[in-house]
Amino acid sequence: MKQDPTAILDHPLITERYFFPRPDAPLETTRVKVEGAQLACHYHRPFPQGRTVVHFHGNGETVDDYVPWFPRLLEERGLNTFLVEYRGYGASTGVPLYGSMLDDVAPIFAAVAQPADRLIAFGRSVGSTYAIEFAARYPELNGLIIESGIADPLERLRIRFAPGELGGNDEALAQAAARRLDHRAKLSGLKGRMLVMHAADDSLIDVSHGRRLAQWGPEGKTELVVFQSGDHNAIMAVNEQAYWAAVDRLLG
Repeated sequence: MKQDPTAILDHPLITERYFFPRPDAPLETTRVKVEGAQLACHYHRPFPQGRTVVHFHGNGETVDDYVPWFPRLLEERGLNTFLVEYRGYGASTGVPLYGSMLDDVAPIFAAVAQPADRLIAFGRSVGSTYAIEFAARYPELNGLIIESGIADPLERLRIRFAPGELGGNDEALAQAAARRLDHRAKLSGLKGRMLVMHAADDSLIDVSHGRRLAQWGPEGKTELVVFQSGDHNAIMAVNEQAYWAAVDRLLG
């Protein structure tokens, strides 16, 4: 059997060094079956006919960190919220697998059970990779929000290990990234509006990532907001009023 050339993305070393799962989980979860695991997501749907924000959180976070305050803020805006949990995080089973988690967006979409044009994907930090994958598969999305996002996933992956540590598969990793992690290509078909928010002094993911993502968004439909205050993990708290004003502009 021919081996999947992108399987290197599920290498145990990437799982070990890139992801920082925690077991914290909310009491109410929506189970989503994916290949080899079950995700413990959280679905808040006060508006059966309303739009839904599908949220992919950052590394070191869990869905529990966002319940109940985040869905309440979106409910005030007439929106439902589907908080995505990753493999091995919260009450989900399995372990984080960088590549396989890209494919998890399909069963997540099915679990939300709404047409793409009623959905807004929201990715924070590492969650931007999966929100962008979601947008690539469902380009009819109503909108896409990226907070402290990643333009070049390969650059971020290589920070975690030295050349050769993947058993001589560095070239294979680059090839897999070119095939499955080309964010510029993934954003090229997006039909809805896009918002990119980044802190100018982000000490974890340089603001250049946010600028590149904004350049790749749909022309005339993309807004870039660079906050002069805050850092990677404080962008919302420090810029709360301006942050939500930008979100409200995308929501229309």
